[in-house]
Amino acid sequence: MSRDVLYLKIAKSVTEQIQSETLQFGDRLPSLRSAQKLYNVSLNTVKQAYMELESRSLVESRPKYGYFVSQTSQRKLELPSVAKMKISEGKNTPQDLVDKVFGTIAGTDVTQFALGIPGKSFLPLAKLKKSIVNVIKNKNDSGTDYEPVQGSVHLRREMAKWALVLEGKITEDDLVITSGAMNAVYNCLMAVTKPGDSVAVESPAYFGILQAIQLLGLKVVEIPTHPILGVDLDELKKVLPTLSACCFVTNFNNPLGFQMPDDNKKELVRLITEYNVPLIEDDIYGNLYFGAERPKPCKYYDEAGLVMWIGSVSKALAPGYRVGWVAPGKFKEKIIRQKIVQTVCSPSLYSDVIADFLEHGRYDHHLRTFRNKLYANYLQIQKSVAAYFPDNTKVSGPKGGFMLWLELDKRICTEDLYDEAFSQKINFAPGRMFSQYNQYQNCMRLNYALEWTDRVESDLEKLGKMIKNRI
Repeated sequence: MSRDVLYLKIAKSVTEQIQSETLQFGDRLPSLRSAQKLYNVSLNTVKQAYMELESRSLVESRPKYGYFVSQTSQRKLELPSVAKMKISEGKNTPQDLVDKVFGTIAGTDVTQFALGIPGKSFLPLAKLKKSIVNVIKNKNDSGTDYEPVQGSVHLRREMAKWALVLEGKITEDDLVITSGAMNAVYNCLMAVTKPGDSVAVESPAYFGILQAIQLLGLKVVEIPTHPILGVDLDELKKVLPTLSACCFVTNFNNPLGFQMPDDNKKELVRLITEYNVPLIEDDIYGNLYFGAERPKPCKYYDEAGLVMWIGSVSKALAPGYRVGWVAPGKFKEKIIRQKIVQTVCSPSLYSDVIADFLEHGRYDHHLRTFRNKLYANYLQIQKSVAAYFPDNTKVSGPKGGFMLWLELDKRICTEDLYDEAFSQKINFAPGRMFSQYNQYQNCMRLNYALEWTDRVESDLEKLGKMIKNRI
């Protein structure tokens, strides 16, 4: 039998397994070597068969990780709804609910779907320890001296090197080191607003950003947001003349997970430039992409210095180190002056450890491994939600990051469901946390950056049963 016929025969066999649901969405196909032995054919024949399946969108490949059955074989999950613009409705940020969920951060026997923190197995702990040792050996002051207010020169240089997506548009002198991304967001808000000003955010929005805006005495303007395209730019344009700033997560948004298309980013930058409104761009998830390349941030298209680009190692490398940065554009000097008053400087030890890791720890290799694990988990959690949750569940389709947004039956109140789930040692983030308005009560956010185990899948099945019992 010719090789051409053989590869089609293998592709037909796998197709039939997918159609009969013997192979389901998220299942991993045998490796090329394993399939070669299984079908007793050449490696090139197997590759050709898998490429044929991929061309039909039946499977999708992940470099270094293998081939997986694509969502084609699964029941089609609808995308979450887009909320309407709200202006006059009463506002009430659910602080007690946020406190309750955050109070579980130290829980050791809870399946932690709630908090946006990667599991320890995702982090290069041994290499970080090696960087700590290297830094301690080479620091004569044991980390006790002040570093420059702008931040460690070594760290800023390494950050600038790794910001390849900006294609050399920023240097070490453009960056200011901060205590994580939220500290950067807070400082940016302080730099460009005064109490009573209005700031636009996505809706739903990360609750930490909502809290920061309100703590500064600012007004939140929630912009309707599509789960694939991001912020509705037509709605944003209507309110831009009244705004002092925008604060958006454009790549793998928290909580919706969208990646704003490049054309939309260009138009967003054009609009803020036309109206002279600064954009605080939280790009903390930008390196956690599932596709072939890292998406560009809005900062890439910024010529006027109005985009304040924020990043951090908290989501991909060392959450507890609290090392972040911002490229504040035309507002750099104001950010530095604020930092002098607030903290004088950043702790030098952690800055040097991260700089050492970036220089010697093969950060690119770590990120590839991290993304592969995330993608495998994404396939698993999508598969579990499709299998165990009610048929009318709507699910976001992130192209990176590690947040999944679910919209449930309107009869479900996830704030009430939270207490029942937590009694079963299952944790999630109720949707009500992500708006200042009384909305998203039937939604939830799930973190899938955790070690995937039988217990994790079992707990998703339990959660699905709890939801079904409430309908």
